[in-house]
Amino acid sequence: MKRILSIDGGGIRGIIPGMLLVALEEKIREATNNPKAHLTDFFDFFAGTSTGGILLSILLCPDDTNKMVQKYSAKEALDIYLNHGAKIFAAKRWRRFLSRFGLLSELYDNQVLERVLQEYFGDRKLSELLKPCIITAYNIELRKNHLFRQQKAISHGESRDFYLRDVCRATSAAPTYFSVAEVFSLAKTRYPLVDGGVFAHNPSLSALLEVIKSYNTYKINDIWILSLGTGLSKISYDYEDFKKKRAISIGPALVDIMSSSSAESTDYFLKQLFRSVNKIENYIRIEPSNLSSIDPAMDAATSSNIQKIVSLGDKLVSENEDLLNRVVSEIVNDKKVNKERSVWNFLKD
Repeated sequence: MKRILSIDGGGIRGIIPGMLLVALEEKIREATNNPKAHLTDFFDFFAGTSTGGILLSILLCPDDTNKMVQKYSAKEALDIYLNHGAKIFAAKRWRRFLSRFGLLSELYDNQVLERVLQEYFGDRKLSELLKPCIITAYNIELRKNHLFRQQKAISHGESRDFYLRDVCRATSAAPTYFSVAEVFSLAKTRYPLVDGGVFAHNPSLSALLEVIKSYNTYKINDIWILSLGTGLSKISYDYEDFKKKRAISIGPALVDIMSSSSAESTDYFLKQLFRSVNKIENYIRIEPSNLSSIDPAMDAATSSNIQKIVSLGDKLVSENEDLLNRVVSEIVNDKKVNKERSVWNFLKD
């Protein structure tokens, strides 16, 4: 059994899967009686989109002095939102004013986000991440999906390797919120990219296909996925209101609709795939079913809303206590049986 951890996009709502990660890591440390255990040691492959891509990049980032050791805990990954969320999503009044009239293509200054990413990652590279993973983005010029692949960065060298800060900038470049990310590989190839949520808000299906494609002998029933969501916005948009607004004004609404529909579709497809092989229990999806207690906008990062999101995340952890305990018991026991946790062993032969 190969285990995938997948984390959705969702902006500041990344707090929600972040809190689930913290709960999982704490339970793993209790179950193993190892206060230094990391949840990443118990999964084989990782996938992230946007805020999820940032979270997993922090989790898989190597230590400054020992590249074989994880630098950040799950709690430190969560802290990027608790400590920097309000700053990242703080728009000056003039930007909001110009954006309202279509005179500005994005609402937020990407330099703030870039400084935070620089602080976390420095010059760390995609190839240096501790485990195999994919992080999603979309190339607006070539009109194709772009997957940042840790393994390809290792096997293909500078032509497929990137600074981790640029990977995270690209996967989180949500249209109308942040400008298009113009990033370069270490070989200086240019990539104009936007948020991977435009095609894979829930990157679980992309991860499943990546593992199957890379390891030809795998079947779907050999794979187990834990998919962490940020909750689906159920805001209803008025037809007449949409008709009257400028295209730029409804941009955030379109991003919301596109992201939610993408996540819902992926969730449905995966449930059907695993049901077809009588392994529905191999796909576990955890996310809030109701966002009515918070402002669900991906940029709603006021201190009061962040506290509400934290409360919602805490409620989600409590409601899924038994499920989280079962997950931890299964992955810890599996770890004892399977000492080697890499899906890429065949590349070493």
